[in-house]
Amino acid sequence: MPELPEVETVRRGLNQVTLNQFIKGGEVCLERTVAYPFNAGDFLLGLTQQSLVQWHRRGKYLLGELQNSAGAGGWLGVHLRMTGQLLWLPQAVPLQPHCRIRLFFNGDRELRFIDQRTFGRLWWVPPDQPLENIMPGLAKLGPEPFSSEFSVAYLEAALSKRQRPIKNALLDQALVAGVGNIYADEALFLSGIQPTALCSRLKSKPIQRLHQALQQVLAASIRVGGTTFSDFRSVEGINGNYGGEAWVYNRAGKACRVCGTPIERIKLAGRSAHYCPTCQR
Repeated sequence: MPELPEVETVRRGLNQVTLNQFIKGGEVCLERTVAYPFNAGDFLLGLTQQSLVQWHRRGKYLLGELQNSAGAGGWLGVHLRMTGQLLWLPQAVPLQPHCRIRLFFNGDRELRFIDQRTFGRLWWVPPDQPLENIMPGLAKLGPEPFSSEFSVAYLEAALSKRQRPIKNALLDQALVAGVGNIYADEALFLSGIQPTALCSRLKSKPIQRLHQALQQVLAASIRVGGTTFSDFRSVEGINGNYGGEAWVYNRAGKACRVCGTPIERIKLAGRSAHYCPTCQR
């Protein structure tokens, strides 16, 4: 699933190519991809003749701010989920097998939502509705990892109340928004914490290192356009490059880049965790 760096990469790309252009219409190729309104025709009608004035990101959600001749036009919400991609293409490009939604813009360009697993969702949020009412997942998100709310003091207090492995806690979007499997593994490696360590038993110093490591790996991945192991692409169709720099994620059996010990992979609550048994204690 695309995580914060991948979604941020898409956000920046969308801001480069789609702003201040009118949506002339579109096509819904798979109706269940539209989460709201519940009718695909109403979804397209709500977006038509709107222009995108800015794309925002909240956790793993993309939020396109809309405007029309009367003023505020609501929001276009996107969640890529497992395999979603947003591609900016000429309309003449043949449709991909898993194209779910097309939005037509000026200059014969279009924004296509491609999604092989079909878990991704799009919303049109009318201007008279709060975002959280239509996209309730937004209300459940914790602080952004680069925000002032995500402080060391916040992280210490939040972890002290959790009786679960730290790897599982980092995947909880209510703790910190946007972090998933890849960057939880990477941050735990850089902070020297085993993924099985119980949150409530972590001391202040390791938590400080974890706070710094989370920001470090997320920023590093954003700089190189995120991670592509299978499906993620930028709006231009370009792979992310962080995978080649990963410390532990997806490197089971390979030598640790620091000490040479083979990286191990375990399962925690049905999710994989990669770590170095020497560097992480």
